[in-house]
Amino acid sequence: MIRKEELDLVTEWDKTFEKSDKVDHSKVTFVNRYGITLAADMYVPKDAEGKLPAIAVSGPFGAVKEQCSGLYAQTMAERGFLTIAFDPSFTGESGGEPRYMASPDINTEDFQAAVDFLSLCDMVDPDRIGIIGICGWGGLALNTAALDTRIKATVVSTMYNMSRVNANGYFDADDSEEKRYEMKKALNAQRLADLKEGSYARGGGVVDPLPEDAPFFVKDYHSYYKTDRGYHKRSLNSNDGWNVIGCMSFVNMPQLAYSSEIRSAVLIMHGEDAHSFYFGKDAFADMTKDSRYAGNKEFLAIPGAVHTDLYDGGENDAIPFDKMQSFFEEYLK
Repeated sequence: MIRKEELDLVTEWDKTFEKSDKVDHSKVTFVNRYGITLAADMYVPKDAEGKLPAIAVSGPFGAVKEQCSGLYAQTMAERGFLTIAFDPSFTGESGGEPRYMASPDINTEDFQAAVDFLSLCDMVDPDRIGIIGICGWGGLALNTAALDTRIKATVVSTMYNMSRVNANGYFDADDSEEKRYEMKKALNAQRLADLKEGSYARGGGVVDPLPEDAPFFVKDYHSYYKTDRGYHKRSLNSNDGWNVIGCMSFVNMPQLAYSSEIRSAVLIMHGEDAHSFYFGKDAFADMTKDSRYAGNKEFLAIPGAVHTDLYDGGENDAIPFDKMQSFFEEYLK
């Protein structure tokens, strides 16, 4: 028997962005195949008629739907799509115990469960469903698109490959068997420490206060997660982060092994000045190399944009919503 957990959902508007008067907003819940109940914000264009194209949105990795995934969802609803922005398993308002764990399998399933929900929604045309993945959820969106044939179009924004960064470190600086071995030793020792303590140690979110010698990408994250610009009390990145062992399984479970077999349309967009640019560039190259399905794949480099500019637009409205709209209109028709 498939049962939904009764979640304690916030009723007031507690987003990091202003509420639009062009859409109707409500909270919804749905269950993934592991029995975890997920919470989502649903945005519907006002005065919508007929069956609508729909988009499920999630990310960044360690964020909540009240941050930039909700902004993406609300903005795309203003442009005619029914959208949901959901919290992944074990985070935000979604269910799942223990809290603050991540999984390449379960989190891919979270996206598929969102597609389930949209496919069975009375207001949605089930043949016109797309997904948007932001930051670490960009890689998970590609992983889902390679698995779920119901998805007709995928947008990946300022993406991370979470398997690669967990296994190799930032900029592949720790890409050696020896460094991975030492990391795995530490993580396995932490497992035992957690069991002895009876609780999971948290890894810490974005560092605060910010050290003067912090690298640019840390400053970039701080400017979003630790300021009024993007702070949210349920966001892992804004507060105490994932469990130390929370992302362990990403280390030896590559997400994108079959990305070249994605038949549906994909748009990868990345700021040219983002520290993470190499993730998007390499993912696009791997997806299209020796692929029979490269004709509907696009890579969009956004001049002057850094990583978090594609979270909320930054100072120059860097998120290319017009391009996203035209992309989805072309492939969700």
